[in-house]
Amino acid sequence: MNMKAHRAAPLSTQAAGPQQALADPRDAMSAPALRLTPRWMPRSMPVKRRLALAATLACALMASAGAAGAAIAAAAAAGAGGFVFGVIGHSFSTGGDEAVLKRAIADANLEKPAFVVATGIKAAGEPCSDRLYAQRKAILDDSEPPLIVSLAGSDWSACLNSAGRSDAIERLNRLREVFFTDGQSLGARRVAVTRLSATAKFRSYAEYAHWQVGSVLFATINLPAPNNHYRPEAGRNSEYEDRLVANRAWLHRLFTLAEQQKLDGLVLFSDGDVGLQKEQGFSLLSGFSSKQDGFAEPRKQLKALAEKFKGKVLLVDAHGAADGASAPTITWHDNVGHLSLAARAAEVRVSPGAAALFTLKEGGAETAP
Repeated sequence: MNMKAHRAAPLSTQAAGPQQALADPRDAMSAPALRLTPRWMPRSMPVKRRLALAATLACALMASAGAAGAAIAAAAAAGAGGFVFGVIGHSFSTGGDEAVLKRAIADANLEKPAFVVATGIKAAGEPCSDRLYAQRKAILDDSEPPLIVSLAGSDWSACLNSAGRSDAIERLNRLREVFFTDGQSLGARRVAVTRLSATAKFRSYAEYAHWQVGSVLFATINLPAPNNHYRPEAGRNSEYEDRLVANRAWLHRLFTLAEQQKLDGLVLFSDGDVGLQKEQGFSLLSGFSSKQDGFAEPRKQLKALAEKFKGKVLLVDAHGAADGASAPTITWHDNVGHLSLAARAAEVRVSPGAAALFTLKEGGAETAP
């Protein structure tokens, strides 16, 4: 009996599997054995050499597949880890110069954060025209990373019609039609967002959006400065009162989502500073009583929800030092952090599993959470 055929038989039997075991070892050079060797391999090549070469090729393929799998796993692990997001403060808080916004967007395009949130699209003294709204949307849409707009009070709350009367509600509705038409962000790379307007009861509140990256939930909320668009005149607060109801439902939804999914953090972007970290009884507006504090109700609700939440809460607004002299900082009280910007931009690093979930990427000291 041919000894070469004897030695090849066990390999062929193993390759064929238990349902294809060979009845006779001398059949080792038949079809099952050929499955281990490529068609291009010369039939005249000795059996041992052919099998050895096939085994070498198989090992090489397995090593290559293993390396590719490791690379994919590493990429997935990196994607599930830390990331950076950008925040552009109110670029028009000191005037209608577009250069500040364009420069901030250009910087973001270079840094390539996961997304960017921009607060405010115009200065209070600029016209509340459709033309200006469209012009600013085009600038914001030039962002390479996904860009989410957070409205400022100067975008709509002080707008007047031709008769000199408040046109705030109409202009707010127009902004919703221009900037928040679908479930997508702006920018070359878009991210899907969930809007409050998807709920029938709050169909008009399209500027409210939430999205999630890793273990952190992000959201915008319409809390305009100054004083949440509270009007002291009797009978002038229908917009404010309706929005209080929407804000109440939105905050409840956000914290419920974060708790149900056991997320590490929740980040809330707004124009106005609700004053959650201020001392109890402190009035945001000098000389105003608590009844005239337009942020009183959302502040109370945020405080109660944050106390029950096991993760970190970061509040980001656009009302830091107007002169921009001091660098942005994140200040912490218990599990609530506060980052206040004026016309400045900042990048925030998110580090799941680290002691400090949110840190400024560069510049600006922080107090420990």
